[in-house]
Amino acid sequence: MRAFFGMILGALILGVGVYIYDSMSTSSVANGQTAQERRTIVNWDVAANEWEALKTRTKQDWAKLTSQVKS
Repeated sequence: MRAFFGMILGALILGVGVYIYDSMSTSSVANGQTAQERRTIVNWDVAANEWEALKTRTKQDWAKLTSQVKS
């Protein structure tokens, strides 16, 4: 149980750390060499789209599963 909790906690800390690094290293006013040197680790637009797709599919699968159980 401790190992599972440690893996979950580690993943959360990693995600928060990457988000903080990305939000501090990028700026809308950056231009020239600074903008080229400071690229984000994660493409957050793609991550947000994938998260929304996962939520939508999960809701659809749950509705399909519950409708089969009720029948």
